[in-house]
Amino acid sequence: MDGELIVEILKVSIIGGAGYGAAELLRHLLVRENVKIHHISSKDYIGQTVSQVHRTLVGYDHLLLEDISPKECAEGADIVFLAMPHITTAKVAMELFDLDVKIIDLSGDFRLENLDDYIRDYAPEHPCPERLGTFSYGMPELNESEIKDAQHVASPGCFATCIAMGLLPLANKGLLIGSNIRTVAMTGSSGSGVKPQAGTHHAIRVNNLKAYKPLHHQHRAEIVQTLSNAGAENISLDFVPVSAPLARGILAVSQLDLPDDMDAESIQQLYVDYYQPHNLITVMPQGASPEVVAVSGTARVEVAITVRIDEMTGKKTLCCTSAIDNLIKGGAGQAIQCFNLMTGAPAHYGLDAPGLWP
Repeated sequence: MDGELIVEILKVSIIGGAGYGAAELLRHLLVRENVKIHHISSKDYIGQTVSQVHRTLVGYDHLLLEDISPKECAEGADIVFLAMPHITTAKVAMELFDLDVKIIDLSGDFRLENLDDYIRDYAPEHPCPERLGTFSYGMPELNESEIKDAQHVASPGCFATCIAMGLLPLANKGLLIGSNIRTVAMTGSSGSGVKPQAGTHHAIRVNNLKAYKPLHHQHRAEIVQTLSNAGAENISLDFVPVSAPLARGILAVSQLDLPDDMDAESIQQLYVDYYQPHNLITVMPQGASPEVVAVSGTARVEVAITVRIDEMTGKKTLCCTSAIDNLIKGGAGQAIQCFNLMTGAPAHYGLDAPGLWP
């Protein structure tokens, strides 16, 4: 009829439907009138409804977790999300490359460009090493134009996202040349996945702080690669992750030496200018403190800088602090941003609702 709005329905499948990542994908996709969930495949909870597996998704009892092959899950879909652990994901992806379906991968299997980095940090071998470097890196604040036209996207890691958000403007302006970046980042337990482990057990974690994989976390190479692709050169990163007693969120604190000719005001303006086009990034006033509670449950990012001039040496230190929700901006929400761009919508579409306070 004349004047009737025609909405194209996008068919979406999810392979790996039982984890926290899948729960977040479904939470954002199920409320969209132009999205139809085509299939949800899983090796766990087969035959159960999504509301039985993810208790917040009440009312969607028609959607079941199915034990079907990757090809069966993806055939007929416009986009398929891969929400499985590394290695498993790459093997599944190999079955889909011949299909006319767009892929958004939430694992670490296709983020890295260098095989040696993957072998050192993830597994002794990669199932399809020739595919490394062929997926677009799904960080809208860095690769928005590329993501729009991409067939295959690798959604960034949670630590890599939070730390890069605090440093991208510096890399873009050529201020990370030969820099040594020192970062400590604290993360919530949901980053360890839905299956409990000794190190993430509530009784151990709830009243505890502990560093783990200091200087050797698997996201380190991804962070260096991301910053290098943004304009950094010959940088080193000393990264210490910390297990924090919270379910969601990452707070990253990065420090580096600042060139003598740069001051706090110019750096602050640099951040404001870089992130101005990106609706979900809040650049806070100098010296402010980003907080996990302010971004938890959202795709928003808080970023702030502080500069100190040493009284003895006169040297300048720059502290960059950033906060995200690890499951949303650090995971499924960023994958949804890529989905938006790949389907003609703004990156922030459907993701700009305020969070909870407190």
